[in-house]
Amino acid sequence: MSNLLFSPARMGPLELSNRIVMAPMARTRADGEGVMGNINAQYYAQRAQAGLIVSEASWISPMGKGLSHSPGLFSMNHVAGWKRVVDAVHEQGGRIFAQLWHCGRVSTPSLLGGELPVAPSPIAAFGRIMTPDGFRNFPVPRMLETEEVGKIVAEFGIAAQNAKNAGFDGVEIHAAGGYLIDQFLQTGSNVRRDPYGGLSANRCRFLFEVVEEVAKIWGKDRIGVKLSPSNRDFGMIDADPQILFSKAISGLEEMGIAYIHMMEPLDGDLKEGDVLKDNAQRFRPYFRGAMIANGGFDKGKAEMIIDNEGADLVSFGRLFIANPDLPERFRLNKPLNEPDPDTFYDGGEAGYTDYPTLEPHPYLRLVEGE
Repeated sequence: MSNLLFSPARMGPLELSNRIVMAPMARTRADGEGVMGNINAQYYAQRAQAGLIVSEASWISPMGKGLSHSPGLFSMNHVAGWKRVVDAVHEQGGRIFAQLWHCGRVSTPSLLGGELPVAPSPIAAFGRIMTPDGFRNFPVPRMLETEEVGKIVAEFGIAAQNAKNAGFDGVEIHAAGGYLIDQFLQTGSNVRRDPYGGLSANRCRFLFEVVEEVAKIWGKDRIGVKLSPSNRDFGMIDADPQILFSKAISGLEEMGIAYIHMMEPLDGDLKEGDVLKDNAQRFRPYFRGAMIANGGFDKGKAEMIIDNEGADLVSFGRLFIANPDLPERFRLNKPLNEPDPDTFYDGGEAGYTDYPTLEPHPYLRLVEGE
């Protein structure tokens, strides 16, 4: 294998030190209002060896929330909290993008001030969600009126401006995982009969409008989009994902965004008869910007897909949870710490900032206010 994984990479106007990306991962360590604090700054700064960090998803509005103690990015308190994080990453020489998120139907009234979650169509997500009364089925969401869609597009723009005010290096639009933009894209969750439903071009309209709105703040060369063509979370499915995602990615290519963050199917995602796998390589011909491959990669698989030009960068999730110095461990072929799933969510330092590194971590400065 070559050493391309450790070589610099160009992403829009940015030069990244290597091709190892820290994937966005919900860790639910924000406070009750979705504000990030000193412990979050330490966590991200510890992982600044990554060529790029994509932050955990931040809800763009109160109605975009779908997970307790996840961060927001629509208030000045959110901006101040994220600025702590971004400054800490930059002090370690890292790059960090904010991931912008609206959960759509993947929520519950107890998280939304008693309101029903909104979605492109009144079709409930598959599965259960924690409520004050225990786990309950996802509710049937309220269908967005046509004129309401533009208001959510504007909220993405406000969150993008807040990300810029916090000092991020760019933004990633979360259009994957069964959340709102993905719900508009796929036929299993979108049966609208207005300009946002029907043909694949119409179902891509919301995504493209969000990109255009965010580009007013950032320019298109500092925007990434995350997609998951094989994802089945929350009952997601499309009648013809090859056509749909070819259309979406071709449109994003024409718009000139910096990168696509492409999720590969994990074990259990693919059902009998499914055809979409090796997604980064499958859709690479439709996109000339940077392609980030995500999903189940180790060092060997990452080197292989980059050497074969199936992707430009590879993102890692669980491996970065347990190994703050993952790039250095990869470079030196050192053993990896095992992640502890019991500490993935909630809690404090345990399983968050206390994983050992090969050398004492340089992040020793006390964050202002600590």
